[in-house]
Amino acid sequence: MAGAKPRRTNPGPDAKSRGRSGNPEKAARGAAPAARDRVTAADWLAGARLRTLPLAIAPVALGTGAGVVAIPDGAWHPGRALLALVVALALQIGVNFANDYSDGVRGTDDHRVGPARLTGSGAAKPRQVLAAALSFFALAAIAGLALTVVTGQWWLLAVGAVAIVAAWFYTGGKRPYGYYGLGELFVFVFFGLVATAGSAFVQALTVNFEAWLGGAGVGLIACAVLMANNLRDVVQDRAAGKRTLAVLVGPVAGRILFSVFMLVPFVIAAFFALFYPPAWLVMFALLAALPACLIVITAKTPRELIIALQLASLTALAYGVGLGAAFAF
Repeated sequence: MAGAKPRRTNPGPDAKSRGRSGNPEKAARGAAPAARDRVTAADWLAGARLRTLPLAIAPVALGTGAGVVAIPDGAWHPGRALLALVVALALQIGVNFANDYSDGVRGTDDHRVGPARLTGSGAAKPRQVLAAALSFFALAAIAGLALTVVTGQWWLLAVGAVAIVAAWFYTGGKRPYGYYGLGELFVFVFFGLVATAGSAFVQALTVNFEAWLGGAGVGLIACAVLMANNLRDVVQDRAAGKRTLAVLVGPVAGRILFSVFMLVPFVIAAFFALFYPPAWLVMFALLAALPACLIVITAKTPRELIIALQLASLTALAYGVGLGAAFAF
C-alpha cells in the first residue's frame, strides 16, 4: 500500500546462533529436535553402541594373557582381570554417551548417516545423555579405585584420571581433540597401549614386551574402527567443521590407512607365533579383516562402511582374545 512503512523482518534466534553452532545448516534451521517425553530402554542400548564393546574387551584379554606370562608360577588373578574389564567397558560406554552429548549439542550429528544418536535425534534430552556418560565414568572410577586398593599401586589413580579426561575431551570442551585429527592417536594410546599394559600390570605388577607390542597391535585395529566410522561421515563432518583424520587426509588416503591399521597387527601376531605357536590361530581373524579392507577400498555407500566397521570390531575381539590365550596357554 502506498505510503506504508516497509515491514521489518524479524531475524529470529537463528541469526544470533549461527556463529555458535557447530553445524551452520543447523543454525540456519533453528532449534534442535525436541526430546521425546519418554526414552525407551532400546534407545539407551542403541546409545551405548554395544558394537564398539569388543574394543574394550580385546586389550583386557590380551593384556591379561601377557601378564600371566610374567607371573613366575603362572597363577593369575581373575578378580583383577574382571575389574580391569569393568573399567574398560565403562570407559567405552561412557565415551560413547559423551560423544553423543557433545556432538549433539554442537550440531555435528545433524547430517549423520550412521545410526541415529540420542541427543541429535531428540530421543533424549542432552542433560539425560550427559548424566549417563558421567555415571559410566563414575563406574570406571570406582572399579579403578578397587584395582588400586587390591594391587596397592596408588599411582594407578592418576592413570585412570587421565583416561577419563581423555575420554571426555575427545569431543567435549571448547577444543575437542577429535575435531583436530587426533582421535586415532588417542585411541591407539588408551585403547591399545594403556588398556593392554594396564591389564598386564595388575596381574604381574610389571609390563612385559608381549603386552607393549600386543597392545600396539590391538590399538591399530581400534584405529581402523575409528577410521571406518569417520570415512562413513567424512562429507558430513567436513560440513560441520569436524576435522577428523579422514577429513584431513581425504577419503583415498583414509581407505589406505584403514587397510594398514587392519593388517599390520597380523605381522605382529606372526612374530609372536615364532615364540608362542598357538598365536598362528589368530590368523583366522583375517577372515573378517580382509573382507573389511576390501569393502572399505571399494565402498560407494555409507552402509558398506558400517559393515566394514562391524567386521573390524569382530577382528579386534578375535585378535585380542586369541593372542591373549596364546600367551596364557
